Amino acid sequence: MRMVRQSSQRGTAKTRAAYRPAPRRRWGGSVIEMALTAPILVMLSFGTIEYSYFAYVKSETLSAANCGAQEASLATSTNTTVQSAVSQAMQSSNLQNTGYTVTTSPSSVSGLASGTSISVTVTFPWSVMNFNPLPPALGGISTNKQVTVVAPTRRQ
Repeated sequence: MRMVRQSSQRGTAKTRAAYRPAPRRRWGGSVIEMALTAPILVMLSFGTIEYSYFAYVKSETLSAANCGAQEASLATSTNTTVQSAVSQAMQSSNLQNTGYTVTTSPSSVSGLASGTSISVTVTFPWSVMNFNPLPPALGGISTNKQVTVVAPTRRQ
């Protein structure tokens, strides 16, 4: 260990501080810390991306279901016009190739009385999105997941 002496005075606080060992460079600790934390940070980043994309897809699907519910609330609507409204909204969201299904409750929206509750449900499997940056074993979204949204309304 190398000692550095700055003053000829003995016994004072100034001289004791002058005999400190010279600092050493330690690079190994930083490499080990990075090796331990990098995988965790990468998994958190991929998980954030995957769950954010899932929330976006679910939001766009809910928007399409709301368009179908808005159409279903009209007195002149039929199941075909509801399906068409949902299809148009899914196409504008670029989700037309998801193999989605549209169901209404009651099963036929034609001829319903004013004030009748109607719900439009849009469902498709998450696996068709082909977006799984994080495996399910590490906290990613399972490919068995169904994206399901329900938009309730009342007949006008």
